[in-house]
Amino acid sequence: MKEQASKPTNLEAKYGLPSEVTFCNRCVISNQRPNSAVEFKHTIKSKKKTISMDEEGICDACRTAETKQHIDWKKREEELLQLLDKYRRNDGQYDCIVPGSGGKDSAYQAHVLKYKYGMNPLTITWPPILYTDYGHRNFKNWVDVGGFDNISVRPNGKAMKLLTKLSIENLFHPFQTFMLGQKNLAPKIALKYNIPLIFYGENEAEYGNPIADNNTSLRDKSYYSLKNLDEIHLGGVSIRELKEKHQLTLSDINSFLPAPGEELAKSDIQVHYLGYYLKWTPQEVYYYAVENTGFKARPYRTQGTYSKYNSIDDKIDDLHYYTTYIKFGIGRATYDASQEIRNNHLTREEGVALVKRFDGEFPDKYFNEIMEYLEIEPERFHDLADQFRSPHLWGKDDRGEWKLRHTIWGGGLND
Repeated sequence: MKEQASKPTNLEAKYGLPSEVTFCNRCVISNQRPNSAVEFKHTIKSKKKTISMDEEGICDACRTAETKQHIDWKKREEELLQLLDKYRRNDGQYDCIVPGSGGKDSAYQAHVLKYKYGMNPLTITWPPILYTDYGHRNFKNWVDVGGFDNISVRPNGKAMKLLTKLSIENLFHPFQTFMLGQKNLAPKIALKYNIPLIFYGENEAEYGNPIADNNTSLRDKSYYSLKNLDEIHLGGVSIRELKEKHQLTLSDINSFLPAPGEELAKSDIQVHYLGYYLKWTPQEVYYYAVENTGFKARPYRTQGTYSKYNSIDDKIDDLHYYTTYIKFGIGRATYDASQEIRNNHLTREEGVALVKRFDGEFPDKYFNEIMEYLEIEPERFHDLADQFRSPHLWGKDDRGEWKLRHTIWGGGLND
């Protein structure tokens, strides 16, 4: 049976979200979670799609985790070896690219490829807009302790600041600008240095994209390519408006744009997910990074959740997850707990308790610093939060305070 869904209402459901709220019967995610590829494609105006639930009320991400238990990982590793043998170089030149910041995932990827499989990866980094101290130390340890060459591309600071501010004001998405640079950088570096192989970690299907996405290790290059500049929006603003209203030139924003479509299509560059070939368990990846690259967790619990080692490089990270809570009713504890339930590190009951305790906690540690940097009044941010709440998810209680209409533990306005 499906988890009981909310009753249909006439309340507006923003962002193309389902009007009925349903929670997965296995983890704690709801059907309001957006497809991460569509989130990234905020650059192109399109209807948002969300995670799917099957007839048994199980989400795509949980089904993906289920299928991983039946994969012949030895055979998958043999496929990886065949791929690496095709591209491995013995002349000292780079034979693959690993994008990352030195977090647990990129640290694991680069180290395994170099020291277990004999590759010569070039690590590349699109730096956070505001590094945390421990995030920057992890980046340095990745390169120094791990022993990797690295190219860091620091984008136009004026453009980065403006686009991040616009992303908050127009999309309530403080992380969009970083996501764009991070995703688009690798293919452009690969083209420039003629490096034919790019490795990312996990496929987004691990977290809720369509299950079929995980049937191959390859990512379609069109995901990273630019075809029509007129369709691109950065921070919810068209390229024309950025030029005319905000006085940005194409050279100012070029680093945020995808690689030229025709050029990338003609190349031999392949983008692969290492998680397709190697069984990827985030907690085990964390332990590996600690042991081999000097990675260290946050010295305290991350606000909005119970964990210490996921997405800790950028001070804006915590604020990003708060905005997902506002827009989709899904905070950082929901994301973390769902993942750990799928990996059998938490029971669903434990996950529900953690979500109830931590989801939606306001990340005040870096908030004022972020607002000052972006030149946004804190009151303006809170006003935006109220504007971006979807009526089908949020309402005010008898005291005039905002409250979710439906929660995983049954304590919402309409539960």
